[in-house]
Amino acid sequence: MKRFESMFWGTALCLGMSLTAGSVNAQDEPFRPVAGEFPSLEEALSYRGELVFVDHANRRGSLRIQGQGTYFRNAPHPFAMLPYGVIRYHGAPADLRDIPLNSVLHIRAFLPPDPQNSAVPVFAVDSRKKNSGYSGAGIYPAENHVLLLEDEPSYCLRENRIWKLKELEIKDNAGMILASREPKGGSEGKASVESMTFDAATRIWRGRECLAVEDLVGAGIWPGSGKTSLEDKEVLLGIAWKPTPSGVFTRFHVSDIWLDETSMQRAARSQTETHKAFIRSRWMPAWVDAVEYGKFGRAIVTATLFGGMDESLYADFRKDTSAMMNGVESNLKHTGGNYGPSHMASRGRILAVTKVDGDIPMGSSGIQIRFETDLIVEGIRPTRVVRVCPSSWPQVNLPREEFIGDGSDPKHRFPTPEMFPKY
Repeated sequence: MKRFESMFWGTALCLGMSLTAGSVNAQDEPFRPVAGEFPSLEEALSYRGELVFVDHANRRGSLRIQGQGTYFRNAPHPFAMLPYGVIRYHGAPADLRDIPLNSVLHIRAFLPPDPQNSAVPVFAVDSRKKNSGYSGAGIYPAENHVLLLEDEPSYCLRENRIWKLKELEIKDNAGMILASREPKGGSEGKASVESMTFDAATRIWRGRECLAVEDLVGAGIWPGSGKTSLEDKEVLLGIAWKPTPSGVFTRFHVSDIWLDETSMQRAARSQTETHKAFIRSRWMPAWVDAVEYGKFGRAIVTATLFGGMDESLYADFRKDTSAMMNGVESNLKHTGGNYGPSHMASRGRILAVTKVDGDIPMGSSGIQIRFETDLIVEGIRPTRVVRVCPSSWPQVNLPREEFIGDGSDPKHRFPTPEMFPKY
C-alpha cells in the first residue's frame, strides 16, 4: 500500500516544527511556561487519554488518562489548551468541538503558566507520581495545560509511524484486532502488540469509499467468523474507548481504519476546510511582542501569529492591507463588544509581514506582522493575546458563550474551575 509520506511532511510544515521536534522528554523537573515565550515541545510531559468532556467555548475539557492501573476506574482529569496550543484531528488543524467524545488522544502539556489564573483546577506539582489505588500512578498530572493535542492518525503522521495489523478474530461483524504501532521504513526494536476491539460501527476508509465491517466480510476480504492473519497490513487507525466485557480493565477500540493514503488525505482535507471556516469567523490568534505608542491613541503593534493553521490562512496577511485587532483572554474569547468581534476592535493596516528563519517552536507560525492603528484598545499590550482579522475575512456575530462582552467583571472571564467535579 502507499505509505503516507507526503502527508507526514505536510503535517510537519503546517505545525511549524522541525522533523526532530516530535521526541518527547517527560522530564523529572516539571516545566512552567512564561508569558511571551513559546515553550519547547521537548520540555512537555507526554500522556494519552480518552476525551470525556469538552467545554469548547473555553478551550478546556477532561480526559480519562491511561495510567498503570485499571482504566475504567480512572476519574476524568481536567485540562486547558494554552492560548497557542495546537489541536490536530485526522491529520489536520482542528478545534476541540471537532473531536468526538471517547476519542483517545495524545497530549503534550505543561504546568499552568499562571496558577492563580487557571481555567481548570491546579494540582500539586508531583501529583503525576502519586498512586491512586486501583488506577495506579500517572492519571492526575499537574501538567494539564496543553501545547499539543492530537488524535491517533495525527500522532502517527507527525511521528512517522504506521499501524501493522497482525491478526483478526471476528463473529457477527465484531471482534478483536491485534496490531502494533511501528516506525515506517524500519523498526526500532520489537514493537509491542496491542489487542483492540472493533464492531459493526467501525468505519473503514478506502479511497473515496466509507465501508463497514459487513462490506469486507461480504467481499471475502475478512472472514465471517474465526481467526485470520492480516499479514502486517499497514494502515492508520482511529482509536477510542468503550466499556469492555470479560473483565478486561484496559483495552481500546478501533473506531476507524484508513486503508490507503487517498482516504487519509480526504479526511484531512475535509477537516482542514472545517477549521479554515472556523478561524475566518473567529479571527487568527496571536500575541503581542511590542507596542510603539504614538499620539492620541495611535500605535504600531508587532505581533506573532500562532501556529498550527492551514497555510492559506497565513497567506491572507499581506503588507498594505487593512485589518482589525482585538484583545482576547487566555481561552481566546474576545473581550470587548456585544455586536461581534469587530465592535470594539482596533482598525488599521498591516505595515509588514515577516517570516522568522530557522526552527519554529510548536505553537508559533514564525510569522510576525506590524499593524498600525489610530485607536489602540486596552487589551493590546506586550505579552497579551489578541485576535487579528484581515479585511478579506467575513464579519459575523459570535454566539454569546464565545465572547466576554462590554463591562464584564474580569473575574467572570470564564466559568469557575469549580465546575469540574472532585472524585
